[in-house]
Amino acid sequence: MTNLEGKVIVITGGGQGIGLGISQAMLAAGAAILVAQRNPLPSDLASQDWVHWIEADLAQAESYDAVAEAAQEIFGKVDVLINNAGFMFEKSLDDMRLEDWNGMLAVNLTAPVFLSKQLLPLLRADGGGSIINIGSIEGLAANPQHAAYCASKGGIHALTRAMAVDLGRDKIRVNAIAPGWIRTELSDDYINAQQDPETTWAGLYKMHPAGRIGEPEDVGKLAVYLASDDSSFVTGQVIVIDGGRTSKLPLPF
Repeated sequence: MTNLEGKVIVITGGGQGIGLGISQAMLAAGAAILVAQRNPLPSDLASQDWVHWIEADLAQAESYDAVAEAAQEIFGKVDVLINNAGFMFEKSLDDMRLEDWNGMLAVNLTAPVFLSKQLLPLLRADGGGSIINIGSIEGLAANPQHAAYCASKGGIHALTRAMAVDLGRDKIRVNAIAPGWIRTELSDDYINAQQDPETTWAGLYKMHPAGRIGEPEDVGKLAVYLASDDSSFVTGQVIVIDGGRTSKLPLPF
């Protein structure tokens, strides 16, 4: 098992959904974590040793300094930053307002840029490290009415490559994980709200050559690899984890 003992991980949105799966995987590997998000952590996560939380609204620029200051005060170093926090809405271009677009990009794209910037001194001081950006298969293809979300995740993928080029000299590796359909409470609610949930679930499973949909821990295990020294020659990559969904061409039957 990959060992992250002694490593400090900062993760945004690490208390729910995919982020919670990543946090749990990091802890299981022996890391200490600082979770930055608006809401308090669930009790089973907050009660664990080496877990700290800072209240942070990543739509606000002042949150970047606050997170960096908390990491410095609590740990005195950072080895890994995981830019996970994000959200999604469905709106057609006709209905989208400028404030909708700006709000999406503020959290999904701007925060990863400027939180990374604020944490660079701590990463450099510790001799380098790893930045992991959470993208999406919707940075590669699109679902209806997801223009803003797709743009934000496509931006994350391009940002990842650019940061890897610029930060390699500092021994900071930068990679992105592009999850497909991952089971969370919100995604389950979305399927169950459809007109025929049973048929919808069957269709969803059929889309995946792996025969199942993803779990948060699937993403967590990949994040642990990218956080560890085992991936020391991996940088500038967007790694898709989707059970083969984007490799399967659709047929009309």
